[in-house]
Amino acid sequence: MGIIANKVKATKKGAEHGTDDRVAVARSSSWSIDGAPIFAASNDELVSFLPFPRADANKYTRGKLTLVAGSNRYPGAACLSAVAAERMGAGYVEVVVPASLKPLLVSASPSLVISSRKGWDACDLSVVAPNHPQTLCIGPGFDSAEAESEALVFAALRNAACPVLVDGGALDALTTKKGRRLLRRRFERGLETVVTPHLGEAARLAKPFSLDVRNPARLASMLSLAYGFTVVLKGPDTFVSDGERTFAVTEGTPDLAKAGTGDVLAGMISSLAAQGVPPLQAGVLGSTLHAKAGRAAGRRFTSFGVRAEDVADCIPQAIIELIG
Repeated sequence: MGIIANKVKATKKGAEHGTDDRVAVARSSSWSIDGAPIFAASNDELVSFLPFPRADANKYTRGKLTLVAGSNRYPGAACLSAVAAERMGAGYVEVVVPASLKPLLVSASPSLVISSRKGWDACDLSVVAPNHPQTLCIGPGFDSAEAESEALVFAALRNAACPVLVDGGALDALTTKKGRRLLRRRFERGLETVVTPHLGEAARLAKPFSLDVRNPARLASMLSLAYGFTVVLKGPDTFVSDGERTFAVTEGTPDLAKAGTGDVLAGMISSLAAQGVPPLQAGVLGSTLHAKAGRAAGRRFTSFGVRAEDVADCIPQAIIELIG
């Protein structure tokens, strides 16, 4: 109950002083599902969330994303997340992978900065330079059976002084007592954490708190309040919640029902966060553009032929469609 009470108190205090970034979405339309209030961002609001670069921008002011991803079992996930992050606008994308995956990343995108997981230290993210926004994304393509995965997640939560997005095989570490303790500390320090589970992963996150999983919109909100993070609950309809507001993204398409599209989404949302977009807006905007990119890929390759990499390649088209 401590996280719930403190979260509500902090949000109200920020709104009173005009410092809460979430106030920007207050004019969105709303309805309810089984009594749970749901919001929908308008197209104009979504465009306003886009982090258009300043005329004097450089690669650091446009945001650095550190992406800890991939495994020998799921090597392509790191490529999908990284390319999507670049397409979504981050100025500098560093990918931290097992050494054996380095050649694969180079072939996927020569503009990526590639580091070996063995020498990576999360303490490097303990200081964030002014006007140099950054975000850490961890988990796409992780093999949860590897003991190293959990240790990497704990190190990230403990040391990163920037927003952290947790995805895929890294999510189970959050359900442990240590994971929940580290999340609480991040919340108390005012550090943002975002998670991007599908419904099965969300059910595992719900288990320590015995949360009802039957209503996805309400589940997204309850998970946010229980853990103190922003939730992007993926599905045919995606629900994004910070515990105060829950947004629905209803443009989903079965064209996205392919392996790897979740890795693309993680790269997109974390890229937006790296550019300074607040987590709730990053989740709503990233999910909307992901759906639009999926539809664009479907039109180009048919629903049968769409691959996750096609969705990443269609991100610029989705942005153009949104801007109109």
